[in-house]
Amino acid sequence: MTEFTNFLNGSEAEELKGKVVLVTGGTGSFGSTFVKNLLENYDLKKLIIFSRDEDKQHNMEIRYRDHPSYDLLRFFIGDVRDQDRLQMAMRGVDYVIHAAALKHVPFAEYNPFECIRTNVNGAENIVTAAIRNGVAKVVALSTDKAVNPVNLYGASKLASDKIFVAANNLAAGDTLFSVVRYGNVVGSRGSVVPLFKRLIADGAKSLPITHPEMTRFWITVSQGVDFVLSSLNHMQGGEIYVPKIPSSRITDLASVMAPELPQEIVGIRPGEKLHEVMITEEDARRTLDLGERYVILPWFNEDLWSGYQTDEVKTVTEGFRYASDTNPDWLNNGAIGDYLSRLPS
Repeated sequence: MTEFTNFLNGSEAEELKGKVVLVTGGTGSFGSTFVKNLLENYDLKKLIIFSRDEDKQHNMEIRYRDHPSYDLLRFFIGDVRDQDRLQMAMRGVDYVIHAAALKHVPFAEYNPFECIRTNVNGAENIVTAAIRNGVAKVVALSTDKAVNPVNLYGASKLASDKIFVAANNLAAGDTLFSVVRYGNVVGSRGSVVPLFKRLIADGAKSLPITHPEMTRFWITVSQGVDFVLSSLNHMQGGEIYVPKIPSSRITDLASVMAPELPQEIVGIRPGEKLHEVMITEEDARRTLDLGERYVILPWFNEDLWSGYQTDEVKTVTEGFRYASDTNPDWLNNGAIGDYLSRLPS
């Protein structure tokens, strides 16, 4: 299983020591794991949980009440749509991890204005609040669906990515903004794994498969957290970091989870791709291979391009495309089982 620690080597612990970190969407799948990781492994000054769900914040507060690092936690009820609230929450903050988003494809299609207000306007609000408060670094979470998008969720995240990359021009180096882009998080809310688990537990006679050839990239939430932290440590502003992670067919996933159940082909849903892409041929012209990740560099910063050029860094080949169906890292059934075994029961 891929680990994203090549850029760490203990330096991230020193960088985070005594710092104030704010995470938007801090009670979600990523946010909860991110908070746990930071409380257990880093010597922070303060960790601010920014989200709009008071019940989840209350449950998190109870969960950590007896934790040795409990006093580091601050809970802010707020929405990324509210710039005033963001500016208040970011006072004295060193680093922001932006994980808040509306992520369910069908809901975004049915509620387009709400999707835009959170994913696009919310990105603008994060940028404005961070610059005005002198935040040092901002890392925004993206998705493979932002690449050549065919649904509104993907289009809104593409716009968000563009906003965060371009924000480096507005900040003039005082605040650095970068993006991390990765694929489906195994077991997260809205992914196919919880759906299959629920159907199996309810005694389903078959599992629904949208297309027999459909493929997806896979990453665990813990891997995602490590990837974000290592990118935060390494970023210089304007990068889009893409991890090298494995792919599998959805049919193989279903076979591992329920080998005795038949699979029913139900057809691709509106706004759904057969395969996902994380780097296009066009982006490849600005892409470097850093070993266990790729980095897409912005066109407006030639110094950044030259700064990444070392003996260990390679340019990708002409016409390179990083897609789930042509990915050389392929999960066999045993590896899929290993991924599933790491999920909370």
